[in-house]
Amino acid sequence: MEGRGSTLVHVLVIALSLVAFGFAIAAERRRSTGTIVTDNLNATYCVYNSDVATGYGVGSFLFLFSSESLVMAITRCMCFGRPLAPGGSRAYSIIYFVSSWISFLIAEACLVAGAKKNAYHTKYRGAIYAQNFSCESLRKGVFIAGAVFVVATMILNVYYYMYFTKATSSQASRKTSRSSSTVGMTSYP
Repeated sequence: MEGRGSTLVHVLVIALSLVAFGFAIAAERRRSTGTIVTDNLNATYCVYNSDVATGYGVGSFLFLFSSESLVMAITRCMCFGRPLAPGGSRAYSIIYFVSSWISFLIAEACLVAGAKKNAYHTKYRGAIYAQNFSCESLRKGVFIAGAVFVVATMILNVYYYMYFTKATSSQASRKTSRSSSTVGMTSYP
């Protein structure tokens, strides 16, 4: 069990990430779509359905941010805590740390961009007698890309925390084994 880390941290990271994933999928399914409407004065404009996808996108952003913040607070962002013991666990810890940050930033960018673009609706376009008039909407797949990177971030964070814990616990066990050395000095007659 030594070196695996706290089960509570694993459960919280996975739970927060899965909620973020669920919100991202819900946001994709509830993207706003517009329909072209022409009023009595021949003014053409777009009418959009509900804007619930923006809220789901922001919710996904916040849950993923909470998950990443939890891991970084516990590990002290790998830079401000105990030093990591040299070896494979340290190398894997660094690789997963960098990878999780890259994946996190891509996921957050997709979620923020999707929420922003979904929130932007054209209420009125002064196009009278427009030939090729269409209502802009969020491209399909932006929230799905965010959801994929949410899952990748979750997996990378779990492995990062696991290897970080191994690297710090092996450093602590190495220090205790040095201080409790059984080699003694004997008198030489």
